[in-house]
Amino acid sequence: MRGSRAVGKTPGRRSQPEHVEQALLLSWCEIACRQKPELGLLFSIPNAGGYTGGFRANVSRVQKMKREGVKSGVPDLFLPVARGPHHGLFIEMKAGPTARVRPEQADWHLELRKQGYAVRVAYGWEAARSAIENYLALTTSEAAA
Repeated sequence: MRGSRAVGKTPGRRSQPEHVEQALLLSWCEIACRQKPELGLLFSIPNAGGYTGGFRANVSRVQKMKREGVKSGVPDLFLPVARGPHHGLFIEMKAGPTARVRPEQADWHLELRKQGYAVRVAYGWEAARSAIENYLALTTSEAAA
């Protein structure tokens, strides 16, 4: 995992589909943003394989999205909140402990880090929540993780 910091990878953990894990994270954010309003800024980036993977039933949709700027490997979520030395936090969601970061994802992670962003690979919604909480706890004097 070139340039990717993984959180929550636990052997033997049974996973739910990635979209379910991501939906659970966003549900948590809706509740938690009452105490941490910046969580309301977390948003999804629609670059999932279901759209860019080229399924025949979606060929025209895939072509349209590519013209609109969809790019393979871009992380799933972005929190545009500066903390510590970072401009914001990108999160790549993975459904379970056997999921792997694809080479194009690792390349994006590395390039985003070079630009001053934090990037975390989260294996499940709890790991993503933990990554967000740790990120939001950073102060401007802390060095890059």
